[in-house]
Amino acid sequence: MHWRASGPTGAPSAAGRQANPPLVGRREVLAEFGRLLDTIGDGSALVGLFGEPGAGKTRLLAELVAGARSRGMVPLSGRAAEFEQEMPFGMVIDALDDRLEEKGLPDGIDEGPAALLATIFPALSGEKPVTSAGDTDLTGLARYRLYRAVRQLLSELAAESGLVLILDDVHWADDSSVELLDHLLRHPPHGPVLIAVAYRPAQASARLRALIESHGHQITVGPLSEAEVAEFLGPDTSPELRQRLYEDSGGNPFYLEALARMEQGPPDARRSEAGSDDQDDLPAPVRAALQTELGGLSDNALLVAQAGAAAADEFEPAVAAAAAEKPEDVALEAISELAARDIVRPATPGRFRFRHPLVRNAVYGSAAAGWRHAAHARIAAHLTQLGATAAVRARHVERSGAFGDESAIATLIDAARAAAPQAPATAAHWFKAGLRLMPTDHEARPELLLELATVQAVSGQITSGRDMAREALRLLAPNDISRRSRAARVCALMERMLGRPHQGRTVLLDELHRISDPRSAAAVRLRLRLVADSLIRSDFRAANAVLELMPDSAPEWEPGLEMATASLRPLPSLAAGRIAEAVRHIDRADRLVAAAPDEHLAEWMDIITWLCWTETMMGRHQSARRRFDRAITVARSTGQSYMVPHLMAGRARALVMLGRLADAAIAAEEAAGVARLLGTGQELVMALTQQCLVASWTGDDEEALRFGEQAMAMSADTVEWWGAMAQYVHALALVNSGRVDEGAEALVTACNGFVRPKIDPAALMACCEVMARIEAERARCDEARVWVERAAKLAHPNVPAGVGLATLARAHLQRPDDPAAAAESAREAAEVLEGAELRVDAGRARLTAGLAYAEVGERERAREELRAASALFEACGARALQAQAIRELRRQGVRVPGATGRGAHGLSRREYEVAALVAEGHTNQQIAEKLFISVRTVETHLSRIFTKLSVTSRVGVVNALARLTED
Repeated sequence: MHWRASGPTGAPSAAGRQANPPLVGRREVLAEFGRLLDTIGDGSALVGLFGEPGAGKTRLLAELVAGARSRGMVPLSGRAAEFEQEMPFGMVIDALDDRLEEKGLPDGIDEGPAALLATIFPALSGEKPVTSAGDTDLTGLARYRLYRAVRQLLSELAAESGLVLILDDVHWADDSSVELLDHLLRHPPHGPVLIAVAYRPAQASARLRALIESHGHQITVGPLSEAEVAEFLGPDTSPELRQRLYEDSGGNPFYLEALARMEQGPPDARRSEAGSDDQDDLPAPVRAALQTELGGLSDNALLVAQAGAAAADEFEPAVAAAAAEKPEDVALEAISELAARDIVRPATPGRFRFRHPLVRNAVYGSAAAGWRHAAHARIAAHLTQLGATAAVRARHVERSGAFGDESAIATLIDAARAAAPQAPATAAHWFKAGLRLMPTDHEARPELLLELATVQAVSGQITSGRDMAREALRLLAPNDISRRSRAARVCALMERMLGRPHQGRTVLLDELHRISDPRSAAAVRLRLRLVADSLIRSDFRAANAVLELMPDSAPEWEPGLEMATASLRPLPSLAAGRIAEAVRHIDRADRLVAAAPDEHLAEWMDIITWLCWTETMMGRHQSARRRFDRAITVARSTGQSYMVPHLMAGRARALVMLGRLADAAIAAEEAAGVARLLGTGQELVMALTQQCLVASWTGDDEEALRFGEQAMAMSADTVEWWGAMAQYVHALALVNSGRVDEGAEALVTACNGFVRPKIDPAALMACCEVMARIEAERARCDEARVWVERAAKLAHPNVPAGVGLATLARAHLQRPDDPAAAAESAREAAEVLEGAELRVDAGRARLTAGLAYAEVGERERAREELRAASALFEACGARALQAQAIRELRRQGVRVPGATGRGAHGLSRREYEVAALVAEGHTNQQIAEKLFISVRTVETHLSRIFTKLSVTSRVGVVNALARLTED
């Protein structure tokens, strides 16, 4: 608020209190704003303004709004509020809701994103499209898709002329808003979008500070200089007063304004330093200055100001009247006085805001604690009469509810359940508030503790979630076996998510010791969790030992328990090499799961996940994909967030093996996204593993190695299956990128030298095939033969995928000495692999056959196999392999137009992708989004492309690629 217009004493007068008066100083900041606005057409950007309270950040943002408007851009502004930090997406709603109410959703937003946006924006609540039951997501991870919908909304709003999204006071932002900001910075909107945030570093969380500092331009808003203070106060201010105000304010514009206003007050007010404890962070003279402002108000005006401060950051006169217990006409007269004194200012139509958050803080703090308690109760009652939702009433109920008040408890619990899908951190806050009002012996307390544990886990508060599950166990009666069993399973899952599997096992074993009948339903539930824990540790012997003690069913079991037991039996049999037994087990489990209703799957989601993974390990990828899809739908509709990234990673694995690499990339990216939201390392490693695998087979070696290295680093301390799988895919990425020696050594390590390996049988078979090829190409036939023999032992007629890879391994061994036999073996492998729908592997077998036929001079058969390989690779999106097949076809004299892989004009595969997207008319930002790389990386690739193609512009790139296609 750096306005300058002086009254007789040199203090600013009411006449000078404009919305955006002339700014004093800050020339460098304004120049930076201009530069950002002029260059934002090249892609999204973030600018962060940070400074102490009252430094003038909000006033500078007003200049940014003006600059955006002058350039024809759309400026949208919102701010977080100190007393509404539990309101999810508060600052985002403040910024966008009025625009949506005025103009509705852009045409480019279809029904799916529109339904998600309608869950948070009041302006869209009446337009929410009807969704099917399968779209229901109670996991708390619906927010991940919601964030993508907001990103699309911003892209659409920016499409015509650009968008400037301004978020003020983000140090008070709720967790959901910070998560959304994180997502937008990791995955920037398309088009010219400038996001400007202002915050106080001392009050911002470490996460928020790191987020802003690592993604954007940083602008420090410091104090005004002595000369700027003199300009601020005007020429009529005496030198003595100017010096005193400068020293007392420290050059802080808000403090300076408050002190200057005080100079207009009565002498006794100037000397007063009384103030609220809530303002302890303010200098004593400034506290006194704010108190002076309030001391000059009439009794009604002060009361209504206090009521407005209690009501909301942006309050309606009717609500303030109810809180102040005054007629609405009296409240409106008081608001007029407050506006004339510049205590409040008009905001949206019919609403008012305090001129600065510090003023609201001072007003709220000036009210007595008992009065505030009663005022919040009156506001809650008024909102109830208006039919407001529990989420709207909860803040006031929390501040006024009495211990044991069932109505208040119900309001807070309802608010928590409503917030859980999109804002689990807010839901956790309301659950805890409700539990604080609830007697410790309340019958609903254990169930609510388990609900709280779930939303805490979803919002990344896994330790707190574990503690709540343990508290539920403590409260449940010793003979309440059924509920204790469920609470113990939740607690054990939380311990595993925290990387403490041994503590989880201890909880399960302690509960088992309480159960006299080891074959009872309650005992079997706990044993199944122990088996699942053994499987993830690749301790198949321990898993099998527990399973052998369990019957397939019992008369007192519910149907879901028989299904769960059957679902865990196949993997230990498969790991032990008892393939026929594993097939029998998996066929039985398949029948039971297919016949089971969704509610039975929901009870045993962590167990069903293992059945899905076992199917991928046996090469039954289509069945696995369908089962993963169903499991994901059930997990989302029943709130089991912790299972979603695990299931999505498995779905990505199945899609990779089926050659649906584009779909696999989406599934793997979502798995990684939700794993980051959960903050669970194991699930993130599993997602990164699949991202590495997808990138490697699509030929994006740089990205594959980056994902693989991240997965390796995060799993370095584990000896479990998921850590071994990270080793395996990273090794495979090394081989595919041309770093064969490193990759081969890493593959052997991943297999643990075949001594109790941790990776699954399907991955082991893949290792054998790759190592047979590497050793054969090194002319080390004896070593290659060892790997071929290992593959033969792993292969079983009931697992066609394994048979196909074992046959391909044999082809690699044959090729150096008998290429004709190798060609026939490779063709045989291709047919088996195509029957198993492993299209990438089938393409590799066709490529091997083509190369072998070429070596014995059978050109036509070589061409046939190479064409088939190229077609398979193209259908899968395996660009590097397709480029290899095309090169071999050209060596056989086949004219192949439109090469899409490496070698085109000397471009690398990534450079060719960038060049092709340039030719399609994409901007740098759009290219970065499509290829999941940064804009800076795109710019680096473009500079190399210009050099290699001997062009100086994007048009030159288009022409060069056109000539390449013609050739």
